[in-house]
Amino acid sequence: MKLDTLKHGYDYTGMPVNPLTHYWAPGVSADLASHHWALTEVRSRIDLPAWQAFTDDLPRDSYVNQRWKRMSWLALDENGEVQDMGHCPMAQGGAFNAAESMADRLRYYEPLTPEFLDRADVKDFVHAWAQLWNLGPNEPILMQITGVRGQGLVDPLQGQGIHADGCKALSILVLKRENVTGGTNHLYADNGGSLPLLDATLEEGDILHLHDDRVYHSVDGISQEDPEAPFERFIIIINSRFVDDFQNRILRRHFPHAVLNETK
Repeated sequence: MKLDTLKHGYDYTGMPVNPLTHYWAPGVSADLASHHWALTEVRSRIDLPAWQAFTDDLPRDSYVNQRWKRMSWLALDENGEVQDMGHCPMAQGGAFNAAESMADRLRYYEPLTPEFLDRADVKDFVHAWAQLWNLGPNEPILMQITGVRGQGLVDPLQGQGIHADGCKALSILVLKRENVTGGTNHLYADNGGSLPLLDATLEEGDILHLHDDRVYHSVDGISQEDPEAPFERFIIIINSRFVDDFQNRILRRHFPHAVLNETK
């Protein structure tokens, strides 16, 4: 058995092993099960500076001011290997995205680059993330590198406020945070914000997992720590098992054999 095979979830006998035993910090699964969110880190599992370099050539987001973005649809195959599913637009219904420029419309983005997706630590991350959420083969996983840069005060959510993304499994990884003040993440048990659960300012390499169908989230506006220099804040959003019927219809159209979390 080759050494690189071990990194993707198999032991020397060829039997699968559970990446939760070595990838995620102890207690992550228990935290998710008990209160529907877990805060941990992956900087010890990935080459963070190498991942940060992939923010340099992100295209401008055509739908949101001062945002840059790439995204790809991934899935595990029958052997547990991470595969690129191909092209499909992002779609969020108005029940999950109140921003006029994004709700109830198809949004098209350039894919994550092969140089990024082919990295062993990226594949390990996606594989371990899928195992954390007990995803099976052919369940679509949306992975995005997205963020803001510039000067002044920026609302990273562009008016969405307290919201849910329309899925069951969601994680937010802070990839790059330079010259930034603000950007504190908030979790709530209700969409009105009267039942707060967590206030946390994630640093580079921190990742927040949450049951998006049970917990609502928001993030504060951000600006420069040093007003004479521009800021950057980029994150990876990875999610699956969509409860948004609009997104599921589009996924079915593009991936007829995908395993979807269809509610109807």
